Amino acid sequence: MVDCLTAVKHGNGRDWWLLFRRWDPFTLDPNNEFHSYLISPVGITNYFVQNAGSAIRTGGGQISFNIDGTVFCNSTWADLIEVLDFDRCSAIISFNSTIQPEPTPPPNFQITWSSTFSPNNRFLYVSTSGADTNYLYQFDLNSPNVLASRLTLDTFYVPSVQPGSLKLAPDGKIYLSCAYYDGISFNYPYNSTEYNTTNMNLSVINYPDSLGTACGYAPFSFYLGGKRTYWGLPNNPDYDLTALTGSPCDTLVGIGDAPQMQQATLNVFYHTAWETAFINASNLKGKIGKLLVYDMQGKVVHSEPLRIQNGYYTKDLSMAGNAKGMYLISIQTEKERLTKKLMVE
Repeated sequence: MVDCLTAVKHGNGRDWWLLFRRWDPFTLDPNNEFHSYLISPVGITNYFVQNAGSAIRTGGGQISFNIDGTVFCNSTWADLIEVLDFDRCSAIISFNSTIQPEPTPPPNFQITWSSTFSPNNRFLYVSTSGADTNYLYQFDLNSPNVLASRLTLDTFYVPSVQPGSLKLAPDGKIYLSCAYYDGISFNYPYNSTEYNTTNMNLSVINYPDSLGTACGYAPFSFYLGGKRTYWGLPNNPDYDLTALTGSPCDTLVGIGDAPQMQQATLNVFYHTAWETAFINASNLKGKIGKLLVYDMQGKVVHSEPLRIQNGYYTKDLSMAGNAKGMYLISIQTEKERLTKKLMVE
């Protein structure tokens, strides 16, 4: 099996398709086989093998779906980047386009590692993870020549930075994980002294629906609260993907299948050395509102409009210049008000 196991919701909004590519490490047989299973309340059924797209020559790769689960990118360590269509009712895969074919004869591969679509499906972001120089790319899928539209958002050098996985998060932003590698010894697990900018932060594409530098790429800008990252990010499917309303397989109409409303939450973390409050809110029902910061006398010391995307809000708020002590962080929309205490030390 190729390193690309993934899952996507069935068109009925309840069941799941499990999907992967075949790779035989013993025969090194190039193939274009996709294998899928249906997972439903009755068990694992509908095992299906089909041929689509290009034959691959490596066991390393990734499948990443777009936001509505109807298209996926198939990328490989041998630098193949192709797009295929997916029918969520039947799991039938059909070829869409090749962005970058595997080079023939093979050179020293860049090791194309990971990919993810922008929420509006216009852009594809791709990272490489080779032995020396690596890249973060943006492709414009609306361009007549998608490969020629490639823009380099960042260049990384090994040692000491080796890019890993890209992931579109529920807040509408794309996150990139990078591992710290000294170029001498394998870095897993890190030793007790290897804490640095590379492995303590994720890089963020803040506005992935925008072209070029307008996408707001910010390297190593999301602090992990003292934890460290390697190459990977969680391979979670989109649990919130809804049914294909009106399709032949949208057959679940029972009351018990109605989605449950999740409660809005607010989390705040303060980083003493950076004098920064990391604010994250999820499941917000409101669309507009304000971020307010109060001191203990009830005075508003900071106020700004909220930018809510798909029910999520994140903010890295500098507290430099504020006196030490307790503050209240408040998110107020037309639907809710959330408050958390923050201790500035």
